[in-house]
Amino acid sequence: MEVLQSQDAERILEAALLCAPHPMPVREMRALFDDTVSADTVRGMLARIQAQWQDKGVMLCEVASGWRFQTRADVQVHLDRLHPEKPPKYSRATMETLAIIAYKQPVTRGDIEDIRGVTVSSNIVKQLEDRGWVEVIGHRDAPGRPALFATTRQFLDDLGLASLSQLPTLEGLPVGQALLPGLEDEPPADAAPDSSSADEAGETAEVAEADALPAPDAPHAPDSAPHAP
Repeated sequence: MEVLQSQDAERILEAALLCAPHPMPVREMRALFDDTVSADTVRGMLARIQAQWQDKGVMLCEVASGWRFQTRADVQVHLDRLHPEKPPKYSRATMETLAIIAYKQPVTRGDIEDIRGVTVSSNIVKQLEDRGWVEVIGHRDAPGRPALFATTRQFLDDLGLASLSQLPTLEGLPVGQALLPGLEDEPPADAAPDSSSADEAGETAEVAEADALPAPDAPHAPDSAPHAP
């Protein structure tokens, strides 16, 4: 492969990131150059591209699945006006269950029920699995070998985080209001068990979908990556 100048390589990498439909891992970026550049060289280019976009409406950041361009939080507020439709609704019980899994993983349904004090509906677990936020990563060596649940890379990507260590510190569980906005307007967690769909529907709160659920001050990921002009 022809040896590229550093500036040309950065332009190629920047264009690939702008047009990528998903976060790009470093190994995929190296493939742009036929693996003739090292991972450290790629990370150096990423740092320089980050600096070039520092004052723009979008920013280059690292999430769990790789690197991507995403809109800044102060800009996203204005972009949301172009799509005024209501976001999906998730019940308080669903968001509490997600918070417990995120902060206590790996956990079983029994662990979640011990913390929340109510039965965990199978529909709640399925909803989180269908959304791509949680998955079964194994089974506990205990009677019945209960499934162990943990969050996914998709969960971190949707929050704009690179690792679980970046999750905000919560004073207690199961409610993580700083991480899961909208819960502060909900009734107390023990208002009704979530063992039936009727009870769960009564607890439903309007919560922004995953791309609009970042940790405090975290930027929002666009629905699709911006394209290079």
